[in-house]
Amino acid sequence: MNLNLYRNFLLFFLICNVNFSQKNMNLDVIKGIKKPDLVGDSIMLEKNTYKAFKKMESAAEKDGINLKIVSAYRGYDRQKLIWNEKYIKFTTTYSLEPLKAINEIIQYSTIPGTSRHHWGTDIDIIDGNYSDLEDVEDVLIASKFENNNIFYDVKQWMNLNSEKFGFFITYNNDPNRTGFDHEPWHYSYAPISKKILKILIESDLKQIIKKEDINGSEYFNDEFINKYVNENILDINPDLK
Repeated sequence: MNLNLYRNFLLFFLICNVNFSQKNMNLDVIKGIKKPDLVGDSIMLEKNTYKAFKKMESAAEKDGINLKIVSAYRGYDRQKLIWNEKYIKFTTTYSLEPLKAINEIIQYSTIPGTSRHHWGTDIDIIDGNYSDLEDVEDVLIASKFENNNIFYDVKQWMNLNSEKFGFFITYNNDPNRTGFDHEPWHYSYAPISKKILKILIESDLKQIIKKEDINGSEYFNDEFINKYVNENILDINPDLK
């Protein structure tokens, strides 16, 4: 990163910190119960994240890359629906014991109240030229971003450029990392998400996680919660801490 680019990024970082309103620091917002200051229609982002993404999207377009967000802000109720449906599927259709079902779910899905998508700072990206595939198959599969597959060009562009705009891969491919599996599509806007993570970690996570409306929550004992926090919430790209 050259000196001028670094200075511009630093200035952008400072401006975003100033514009990050107190509303966004509310724990109910961080847990996905209330909405942060969002911008967008069907795909919504925290306003500073949105501005940064539009800059990155424009730069990518100049390089012939069509960035498309397929998932951004997601509230508590939506995350709860995803979690509960998966729990029912694993415990009934696949007849897994509850703890085994939970461990299957947390390979990719977060416990409601702890999802980074609640914050409006995290995005799942694919190549917009193949967006019609969303209707017929799961596009968020790691192999699609590798070995000259359909999202390989987008991934290579993001590898080279995303950090210039403040976006960092969240669950990187470090073989020593625990918690969620590698997600080559998932990026987080560091200038805001790092602040939110700090508040989340300093809160009563046991109270957030153990909710009666979350299927399987009766199995969330202290040992499980400590492991989940250390591996699934905290074992992320070090640049996002």
